[in-house]
Amino acid sequence: MRVKVLSRNPDDYVRETKLDLQRVPRNYDPVLHPFEVPREYTRALNATKLERVFAKPFLSSLDGHRDGVNCMAKHPKSLSTVLSGACDGEVKIWNLTKRQCIRTIQAHEGFVRGMCAHFCGTSFFTVGDDKTVKQWKMESPECGEEEEPIHTILGKTVYTGIDHHWKEAVFATCGHQVDIWDEQRTSPMCSMTWGFDSISSVKFNPIETYLLGSCASDRNIVLYDMRKSTPLKKVILNMRTNTICWNPMEAFIFTAANEDYNLYTFDMRYLESPVMVHMDHVSAVLDVDYSPTGKEFVSASFDKSVRIFPVDKGHSREVYHTKRMQHVITVKWTSDSKYILCGSDEMNIRLWKANASEKLGVLAPREKAAMNYNQKLKEKFQYHPKIRRIAQHRHLPKSIFCQIKEQRIMREARRRKELNRRKHSKPGSVPLVSERKKHIVAVVK
Repeated sequence: MRVKVLSRNPDDYVRETKLDLQRVPRNYDPVLHPFEVPREYTRALNATKLERVFAKPFLSSLDGHRDGVNCMAKHPKSLSTVLSGACDGEVKIWNLTKRQCIRTIQAHEGFVRGMCAHFCGTSFFTVGDDKTVKQWKMESPECGEEEEPIHTILGKTVYTGIDHHWKEAVFATCGHQVDIWDEQRTSPMCSMTWGFDSISSVKFNPIETYLLGSCASDRNIVLYDMRKSTPLKKVILNMRTNTICWNPMEAFIFTAANEDYNLYTFDMRYLESPVMVHMDHVSAVLDVDYSPTGKEFVSASFDKSVRIFPVDKGHSREVYHTKRMQHVITVKWTSDSKYILCGSDEMNIRLWKANASEKLGVLAPREKAAMNYNQKLKEKFQYHPKIRRIAQHRHLPKSIFCQIKEQRIMREARRRKELNRRKHSKPGSVPLVSERKKHIVAVVK
């Protein structure tokens, strides 16, 4: 009787010393490919290169304003409708599908400081330098009718921002103080203030709708509870915060756009230190808006660029810029999470893809399968040096490139100085402060 057995000589695969390479028994079955990983690596490298080749994020420019675009608002029910307000008091309603203006309103004298849409999408509100709050119909007037606001509220001071409640007929304005208004009344239901400085922005929480946050020019970010009609707590930063935006998926998370070139993501329950510091801009960050998924946000800066940040990363995954684009004042992420709109100083609104290399239009099943396969390959090999370098490389304008270089040198000099001070001081006299806590002055409750 003949019996077949597997016989392996230990000398063939046992290492003689620990410095020897481990010998692995190979399966030479022709059905199994022995070089699967190298082959997948090559495919991942090609997929990464092609992604950068096809990265053409700019779609179109909506021009028609006669002054810089100062604020924008999204329609809550219609993906193709967006509203914009300019520095000359003009408000335009745009159709993104046709990429043209469908209505123009001379709303205010002076700047349109803020605008927001009613949660039903039937009307929208604007505030301006002429100390008025105006409510307008979303539909165009009938033939022969004049373009008149539904309601006009005349205030005592200039209003610098406005936001509407997500579920009730209530809106909030800010200026000298934060006022909560009922749509049917001409005087505020309650007024809240903490300090004596002008408030630049106010935003309602989309999940816990009774919470709202504001930022003032005395470097404060203040949180309010509408039910108590009182401020809850505030955090004071090193420099002024321009605006905040709440995460639409996580109730307690918000991101603040600061003058010190950074963005700070906070958990409102623990304001002692931010959850994450996002550092890439080289000038003041003027606006921020979250993706509907809550995983990413987009920021607009004075350095003439728009950046997309993952919520849990300190550096941006994408930077958008054009030669003609000037200081970006306002930015919005559309409700289908596919596009980004930005309004800048030179009177244009630009439409970008949220994913720079994404193919628009209907995809064939094979195309979709190939895209998913390539995406998984890129994720699998994302930390390989060559693939990582290609995926992260971005062409930047010379001014931004030089400023990044300069700031890197300054940061390194500050770090070296701190190390030297700690080395030549009494142990414990120079405390080690983390990057997250460096920018927080105090938390007041």
